[in-house]
Amino acid sequence: MVAVAKPGSTGTKAGERYSDNKLKQDIRTSNMGAAKKLADAIRTSLGPRGMDKMLVSGNNDVTITNDGATILNKMDVAHPAAKMLVELAKSQDIVAGDGTTSVTVLCGSLLNKCIGLLNRGVHPTVISDAMGLACDKACEILQEMAIPLDIEDRGALIKAATTSLGSKVVAQYSNVLAPIAVDSVLKIRDPERPEMVDLKDIKILRKSGGTIDDTEMVDGLVLDLKSSKAAGGPTKVENAKIALIQFCISPPKTDMENSVVVSDYQQMDRILKEERNYIISIIKKIKASGCNVLLIQKSILRDAVTDLSLHYLAKAKILVVRDVEREDVEFICKTVGCQPVANVEQLTPEKLGHADLVKEVACGGEKVVKVTGIQNMGKTVSVLCRGSNKLVIEEADRSLHDALCVIRCLVQKRFLICGGGAPEVEVSQQLGKWSRTLSGMEAVCVKAFAEALEVIPYTLAENAGLNPIEIVTELRNKHATTGNANFGINVRKGTITNILEEDVLQPLLVSTSALSLATECVRMILKIDDICPVR
Repeated sequence: MVAVAKPGSTGTKAGERYSDNKLKQDIRTSNMGAAKKLADAIRTSLGPRGMDKMLVSGNNDVTITNDGATILNKMDVAHPAAKMLVELAKSQDIVAGDGTTSVTVLCGSLLNKCIGLLNRGVHPTVISDAMGLACDKACEILQEMAIPLDIEDRGALIKAATTSLGSKVVAQYSNVLAPIAVDSVLKIRDPERPEMVDLKDIKILRKSGGTIDDTEMVDGLVLDLKSSKAAGGPTKVENAKIALIQFCISPPKTDMENSVVVSDYQQMDRILKEERNYIISIIKKIKASGCNVLLIQKSILRDAVTDLSLHYLAKAKILVVRDVEREDVEFICKTVGCQPVANVEQLTPEKLGHADLVKEVACGGEKVVKVTGIQNMGKTVSVLCRGSNKLVIEEADRSLHDALCVIRCLVQKRFLICGGGAPEVEVSQQLGKWSRTLSGMEAVCVKAFAEALEVIPYTLAENAGLNPIEIVTELRNKHATTGNANFGINVRKGTITNILEEDVLQPLLVSTSALSLATECVRMILKIDDICPVR
């Protein structure tokens, strides 16, 4: 774990008094310093050549990732100002889904420039206002640089998803995961409301065994459960009629804790016979509805389905899948077209879902139930994510989620920009020129903002083992002399190339969101001049 220290004392002895201005300056510097240290801690994870972090929890659960949001979320952060960067990464993850490391590194660079301006005597309010102006101008420049995207251009979407996956631990499998991400989002999007892309309609199931190459998008439904079958029960049902029930197929129990003493074996036989008859009557009603595949919601009752119930369901040739999680009910109903039923008397043919095939299949060392050929299937997608072990599968899941978010961004805002530090250098240069048209402290602050943006190409070069000063200087010269904003750092070749020709593309929304959120966080930290304990 990486821990950021709690806000300590201002360095004064007990009883020693500071002037108000000095105290406020110390608190502001302490806040900025703590946030900057946190940004520096994950800076080495930026880019395709970034390092990974091994995160170890108190109970020795291990996570290996270079995803900024995951790292910050699991880190033991105590300083209140540093916690703002954790929330910053969460906000970027919600808005864009990608660029969480970039937004944190950018925020740290801006804070570093702010510390320098404060030491020169610039007032925090002046810095804050200038930062806001510079951010607005930077977003305008990015918009002018952006390349319009045709949402039907699957190739361009795959390039954007591949760029996102290129910086992940599972980058070598981007040729498998990128098309899955693109096809999944395109399948669930509503052409009439393109801005409404709900990633909850994409269910990712993780199963160990095999490699990430075995990851597949299933045109139907995959249940992460074994079919609960008794001897002779079906494992394959064609022309399936699917029911999802929320009631128990077991004898009722009293509401109070009671003990019943049976002294006669004939009474015992009568009790057992009544239990069998009760279960058989329920199963007959289920069978009468036409149901031949039964999904049973996980119940708080221990004996929602007994072995005796499974035996009679098997005799009725009904495939049973039990312990369906409550949060999966809505997804299943939307996919299959069935309705959840809370009472056996309400189970009618109209509430059943229909599919061509329901089959239990082996998946690694376990089994899953696949439902395919669904009639009137809703706009949902199931993805079966495979991997050799738990750590690989979890990272593949996180990487696939980021790629899905990138495609969602492009569906919502259909513009692409280059990666490889190209937009940051171009914006930095244009902001530098714009700052010369301003006057006073505002010009100084805007120039500092422009210089802070170069932390992205600088860090990309540094993490790739290149000479960052030499590379960034060459990159500046390329942009200044050629006027081509598409030159960036090709970390795989170790040179400056036209990134557009290398197909390194990212959504405009990722960059504009990172700039806006980082600037907003910096302005908020700038305005804090005291830390007050509360009851």
